[in-house]
Amino acid sequence: MKIMELGIDERPVERLLEKGADALSNVEILAVLLRSGTTGLNAMDVARLALSHAEGSLVKLSSMSADKLREIPGIGPKKAASLSASFELARRFAVEGTGVEKKALTGPEMVYRTMLPRLKGLPHEECWVIYLNRANYIIGKEMMTRGGFSSTTIDVRMFVLKAMEKKACGIIVVHNHPSGNPRPGDADISQTKLLKDALSPMGIDLLDHIIVCDDCYFSFADERIATNSIDSTI
Repeated sequence: MKIMELGIDERPVERLLEKGADALSNVEILAVLLRSGTTGLNAMDVARLALSHAEGSLVKLSSMSADKLREIPGIGPKKAASLSASFELARRFAVEGTGVEKKALTGPEMVYRTMLPRLKGLPHEECWVIYLNRANYIIGKEMMTRGGFSSTTIDVRMFVLKAMEKKACGIIVVHNHPSGNPRPGDADISQTKLLKDALSPMGIDLLDHIIVCDDCYFSFADERIATNSIDSTI
């Protein structure tokens, strides 16, 4: 059955225009993004198949590559690109700032909650830096490096230059572990110490390095590894 043959209450685009996007189910929102179906399947059918392939999880669906999405019946290159772009736009929206955020960071859990929307469900590692002023307000966030499944690299010189450009008094490094294990490896620990030592002569504090997983995190400062204690700084 084609979308236009459905009752008006079952057409996702019409429902969105009439009732707003928040009234739609996950399947309906996916159907809007897909726009059309394929032979024997309408957009709602394809959307249901997509969620089924992701075990009903938007997080798992968002972590699928475009090639993986194309394995789902009814999803070709354009639909796969549309879904991938939509999930990436949602991540960017979640972390976009509007200047100085008038809310001081008070600990690693707050940092984790701030960055989780960007890093949740990613199949690769990303390393981000949060720039803070003297009052510990966020004055900027940006991704510094993007790595593979099990590693990313901290470019110490680039981190120092960027922090100086932002006139930051302190920074917090955040990266994710797609494996789900938040414990730092030897490279994480050594790179963090190198960065702390490079920032210190510039009068910039490395306040914490937080490793993010979908349902947990690890704070270097909480464990007093390589950084000043976050308890005494944030």
